[in-house]
Amino acid sequence: MIGQPTPPSRADVEARFTAILDGSQSRDEVDRWATQVMQSLEYAEVDETIWWALGMLSGIDLRHGPGEPYLHDDEQVRGWLAEFRVRCTVIS
Repeated sequence: MIGQPTPPSRADVEARFTAILDGSQSRDEVDRWATQVMQSLEYAEVDETIWWALGMLSGIDLRHGPGEPYLHDDEQVRGWLAEFRVRCTVIS
């Protein structure tokens, strides 16, 4: 029997936000990771805060159009990271 997939930790999710902002991972890499994780956890019980963050990270590489700026700029990503940190302390 195959076990239920394990959701990422809050620290791992936070690291993905940080990786986008410091350039250690591309937006495309983080988007693919978040999308894959969400698909694998479709029927799993997942922490609401982690699920919210995965939703933010999935699609993080979207642009206004070909060669255009990202739909969500670094300032918005910083805002999501700040909100994630607040959610981690408020919702346990």
